[in-house]
Amino acid sequence: MRRRHKVATAIAGIVTVALGAVGLTNAQPQTLPQQPHALSEGEKDLLHEAEEVLTRSCMAGKGFRTWVVPRRPVPDDREFPYVIDDVEWASRHGYGSDISTQRDKVRAFDPNRRYFAGLASSKRQRALDALHGEKTGKRISIQSPNGMTISRMDGGCAADAQEELYGDLETWFRVLTVTDALDTLRSSMTAGDADFAKSVKDWSTCMHARGLPYETPQEARAAFLNPDRRISREREIRAAVTEARCAASSGLSRTIHRLDEQYGKRLRHQYENEVQTRLRMENEALPRARAAVRSS
Repeated sequence: MRRRHKVATAIAGIVTVALGAVGLTNAQPQTLPQQPHALSEGEKDLLHEAEEVLTRSCMAGKGFRTWVVPRRPVPDDREFPYVIDDVEWASRHGYGSDISTQRDKVRAFDPNRRYFAGLASSKRQRALDALHGEKTGKRISIQSPNGMTISRMDGGCAADAQEELYGDLETWFRVLTVTDALDTLRSSMTAGDADFAKSVKDWSTCMHARGLPYETPQEARAAFLNPDRRISREREIRAAVTEARCAASSGLSRTIHRLDEQYGKRLRHQYENEVQTRLRMENEALPRARAAVRSS
């Protein structure tokens, strides 16, 4: 009888503890704070579109027009700051002469440029003031990591749109200016490294062996994109594909990747506050961006 009582008591205790744990879980759900994530290309497009939508609405309220244009109007447009190292891209675009032509067309038919250009002089100035803020207004100035001072007006529809999306305009402009400069700064550090110079020589040797006597990728690119020289599309593509293959076989691509990682990490650490603040502000802006685009 005693043994039965002990077993029953033990079971009752287990049930009580289990029910208590369930009750505690239901009463106090614990959610870990979500860490800001690096934006996807789609999220970058969303923030851009929302900013354009908010700017358009603001300008309409002041009696002017603007149009929403995509962040990447030429989807295949890519930057190759050191050397073309994508064989597939090179086989489609060569050194990018077709991309350059598409860029020129986008610029020529940009509805915003055409609208402002078509306004009478006095009205154009009023429209520009409405968009960017009056020159007599308050100015925000930030020193970029490259030493240059970048300024903007804190008024106008462009500033209002950014403030609505990101909150504190001055903080946003500061972190945007600093972090946007890091790519150029990293590229400069990579290109100035002795390992990069050695790999470029190896790349040049590879190009020479294939009948393309260029000392640097910049020299090759300039030769094929020179508007004063007509070079067949076939020759351009063939040379660009050779450049990309030489970038791989000479080790230049590996060197670039290693140096970019090395200097990028150093710069992100040096400007960690700006990098993390931008990331946080962008993540926090995503719900507002979705709402702005939905309501447009």
